[in-house]
Amino acid sequence: MTTDTRIPAFAVLGHPNEGKSSVVSTLAEDDRVPISPIPGETRKCREYPVMVDGKEIIRFIDTPGFQQPRQTLRWMQAYTEDTQRIIDAFIAGHAHDPDFEDDCELSKPLAQGAGIIYVVDGSRPLRNTDVDEMEILRMTGLPRMAVINIKEKEETSFLNDWRSEALRHFNTIRIFDAHQATYVERMDLLESLKRIDPAWQPALARVISAFQQDWEQRLKDTAAVILELIDAVLGHGVQKTCRDPDQIKAVSKQLFDQFQEDISRMEGSAHQKIRKRFKHNIFHRALPARSILNEDLFSEKSWRVLGMTRWQLAAAAGAGGGALGAKIDLALAGHSLGVFTALGGLIGVGSALMGAREAASISVKGLPIGSVRIRVGAAKNDQLLYILIDRGLVYASHAMNWAHSRRDQTPSEKIKASTGKAGFTSQWELSHKKLFARYFQAARKKDALKKEQIRPDALRLLTDILQKISTSAQTVL
Repeated sequence: MTTDTRIPAFAVLGHPNEGKSSVVSTLAEDDRVPISPIPGETRKCREYPVMVDGKEIIRFIDTPGFQQPRQTLRWMQAYTEDTQRIIDAFIAGHAHDPDFEDDCELSKPLAQGAGIIYVVDGSRPLRNTDVDEMEILRMTGLPRMAVINIKEKEETSFLNDWRSEALRHFNTIRIFDAHQATYVERMDLLESLKRIDPAWQPALARVISAFQQDWEQRLKDTAAVILELIDAVLGHGVQKTCRDPDQIKAVSKQLFDQFQEDISRMEGSAHQKIRKRFKHNIFHRALPARSILNEDLFSEKSWRVLGMTRWQLAAAAGAGGGALGAKIDLALAGHSLGVFTALGGLIGVGSALMGAREAASISVKGLPIGSVRIRVGAAKNDQLLYILIDRGLVYASHAMNWAHSRRDQTPSEKIKASTGKAGFTSQWELSHKKLFARYFQAARKKDALKKEQIRPDALRLLTDILQKISTSAQTVL
């Protein structure tokens, strides 16, 4: 390949049902790649380009599995003509032989100069046919890497045998779990590809740089989605006109329920935007059973585990210049104050120290014709906002580390139970808490100028947290 003009292409090769398609799906971040437990499902080469900003930067090619490796190797060992043309010669000599249909098909990208990623299932013993396949690929003379696909909790006693044999045939080898690979592990594999041939290093360096820049943009976009959710919640309210004073309590409760449903729906929409930003378009992975995201947004457990402590909230609100309470506006217009005794404890003051039941304020205003208009919202409780931020960060951590080859709905359980605050916001420095308290206050006062002044710092803080999540082995709720 020419290092300056051609897009790097890698054919992913191996025996049937060794995990080739899973490796392609994960490296290309493409959940459209067909993955089946039935051997031999892939019969034709299929290319999966990786696009960044509308431009292809690298291409992975899914291939059929080897069918006749022993016979193919014997033919290649007996070939005495120009070894530079050995792949073309093999295809030409077996093009019409149905016994070599798959072997000819998988050889096509090699004839075009594609690099080799050879995938083996490291949980099984090394066989003679595996050695034959490795030798075939060595004889091509193409840059090549061996990927030993070790799935989580699988047998690894054969790993040394695989590693020892692979070192004899490949430029470099990697241990890789295609179903659990994180962003960091994908980048490490690409870095290893740079070492398989010096001529490929400049092109692959550009690929890695493009990946990294795209990833940084995804994190910034995700931070923006979370902040946009906060803006939407702070601007949202529901209202209804009530003509019967005896129905004020019932109507108020109905509006509170609607308000909570609306906020939950807005959060779900934000999470879907995050999901798509990390290129999850088809499959919906189930969250780990103990993930806090399985809890309702307004559940007691969500508010106990996420967000801040009462005193952290008070400190943030006070230091940020925000009021601890929210005024309830009761413009009666001729109605007796006794009308509102039916509301009891339903009206939420929205104090920074209060809980889920006081997530929004309520206002009841009299109308000229004697009826009243009841409004619930916008959100007056900072705790709700911090919990939404925490849940957005948790969801993003799942999305960014969800390998695209993962098709099952039983994700591994790695989450430890927590008896105290376990979210991100409770760990913030006071200056960060003050920052968001000021942002919330500016949004509530509809002070667009002040909000836009604070917004870059708020986005930067969220982006930094996402960056730390993506580059560490941090376990998230």
